[in-house]
Amino acid sequence: MTTFPKPSNLIPHRHPFLFVDELVALVPGLSATGIWKLTGNEDFFTGHFPGRPTLPGVLMCEAIAQVGACAILSEEKFVGKLPLFGGLDGARFRRQVVPGDLLEMSVQLGRMSARAGKGTGVAKVNGETACECELLFVIVDA
Repeated sequence: MTTFPKPSNLIPHRHPFLFVDELVALVPGLSATGIWKLTGNEDFFTGHFPGRPTLPGVLMCEAIAQVGACAILSEEKFVGKLPLFGGLDGARFRRQVVPGDLLEMSVQLGRMSARAGKGTGVAKVNGETACECELLFVIVDA
């Protein structure tokens, strides 16, 4: 069985803003797949929405971007760098994500330069698409 680095060993995000529990696939500089186990204990569920807790779509996009950042920062030439959001295009939300769901997020990186790059991401629950989006990363010194 292949083991992959912990997301916190690749990206600087920490609780309560680390939305990737583990990586289940990683091709440095090209792609990554990670999972986020939503327990229902996450603070945002309390207010979004009372009586019907739902993962905010913008946090799904952030989680997808964090998986993309893992793919970027696992490549040696980006060590010591920080990929920031430069843009988000075509975000579509296809289903609600609720406490107890396991969100599987995959990112395929496109063209990457030393200063910027693009990626395509999707988040799924039980094989059903919950969110898809196009990411633009801006690469800066950490």
